Amino acid sequence: MAKSTGKAYLIGAGPGDPGLLTLRGRQRLGEAEVVLYDYLVNPRILQYARPDAELCCLGRHGHGRLVTQDEIHEQMIAAARAGKIVARLKGGDPAIFGRTAEELAALDAAGVPYEVIPGISSAQAASSYTGIPLTHRDSASCVALVTGQQSRDREDSFDMAGLARFPGTLVFYMGVTSAPQWSAELIAHGKPRDTPVAIVRRASWPQQQALTTTLGELATVLAPGKVRPPAIVIVGEAVAARSASDWFAARPLVGRSILVTRPAGQSEGLVEALTELGAAVYYQPAIEIGPPADWLAADAAIRELASFEWLVFSSSNGVRYFLDRLATHKLDLRALGGCKIAAIGPGTAEALREYHLHADLLPEEYRAESLAEALAPAAKGANILLLRASRGREVLAETLTAAGATVRQAVVYQSRDVTTPDPEIADALREGRIEWTTVTSSAIARSLIAMFGADLKQTKLVAISPLTAGVLTDAGYEVSAIADPYTTAGVVDAILAAEQ
Repeated sequence: MAKSTGKAYLIGAGPGDPGLLTLRGRQRLGEAEVVLYDYLVNPRILQYARPDAELCCLGRHGHGRLVTQDEIHEQMIAAARAGKIVARLKGGDPAIFGRTAEELAALDAAGVPYEVIPGISSAQAASSYTGIPLTHRDSASCVALVTGQQSRDREDSFDMAGLARFPGTLVFYMGVTSAPQWSAELIAHGKPRDTPVAIVRRASWPQQQALTTTLGELATVLAPGKVRPPAIVIVGEAVAARSASDWFAARPLVGRSILVTRPAGQSEGLVEALTELGAAVYYQPAIEIGPPADWLAADAAIRELASFEWLVFSSSNGVRYFLDRLATHKLDLRALGGCKIAAIGPGTAEALREYHLHADLLPEEYRAESLAEALAPAAKGANILLLRASRGREVLAETLTAAGATVRQAVVYQSRDVTTPDPEIADALREGRIEWTTVTSSAIARSLIAMFGADLKQTKLVAISPLTAGVLTDAGYEVSAIADPYTTAGVVDAILAAEQ
């Protein structure tokens, strides 16, 4: 039986900030088996794609061959005819200078069903993220969106006289390189030379830049090499009404580039916190987390849960892997009714709360020595189960055993080093383009040293604890900041303090 035709979704990915992707766009992207995306789409948006989705970048200027428009049509149609769901991710809004009409015509001709999902346009982002209004009750009652690059197939030219008389704001897309021509023509047709102009580069990205000038000076400001595309040029009296305070540029980490190295699935909170403060965040996991090589020890411990007085968790990973394993034994949280629970720190305690469990013991300092010290008074004669990673220090087990406890350990998750970094991340680190690198565990520290070697000295290191800092300094790497408290929030605060 032939497989039914799939469907194509043309999705506006917005101007750059992943938070501006619409809920509808995120939902449909998460359903797609094939994702075709423009190079201007923020790679962080691809985190919302299915893990098994086929991701295809359609080319980048100056970096290899650009995929032609006809080839884009062919790829969409071929995937849909194979029964697949296709997401065509476009920067900004699909309907604004996105060649959407051509793609819809091709899909129609091929009989492929589709849906178009709007996005936040670059013009909207350039306005909102700089405080420059596109409309103003006194000076701009309308807006014209203008391409600075006309199709070569068109014989007619712009009505520059009409644009010069336009009683509102002009927004030029793709107009950086052609600015000397179109600005001169506007002036020649009567647009005043002192008309306010704003150039907004990479609107809503951490690297956003905003410059103001006048129409008469625009060609000088945009002289070759001074401002690189992509940029939006806003022309009109409304530009003069720009807000006096710049909320976007006022954030404390604007202009700072920071590398987050936590494992996949655990980095989102730290990435989000740094991004909200204005940082340009890079991501390179240093370790991978997964299920243990075998569950023999953990399964045996689960069958004997009633014999333990304490369960001890030294990470949020241990919480999730162990508690999720209960279901394979047809057990739920009631099986823990006779056990008290100790957690090494607030992150682990928060993971317990996700399962509606409360930690009975939390040490004042979030490290194994403090946890062992806090638990030692209750350890004598107690049966204690340590839920742990495949690697790590033995201090907790050794200290509790010395205190008189019967300690049993069960590996409930495996930690493995990532050995090969993303080439772009490696280049950025080597060239000194990453100012801070977060190091949130001793295992991550060791992996980063192995992965990057001397290049890791080209960035400032922030460690989550003195123990993690010690791993780095013992290997000859300077640590610029240490978190206090020993949490990811403490890491952010340490960077902020160092930047003041």
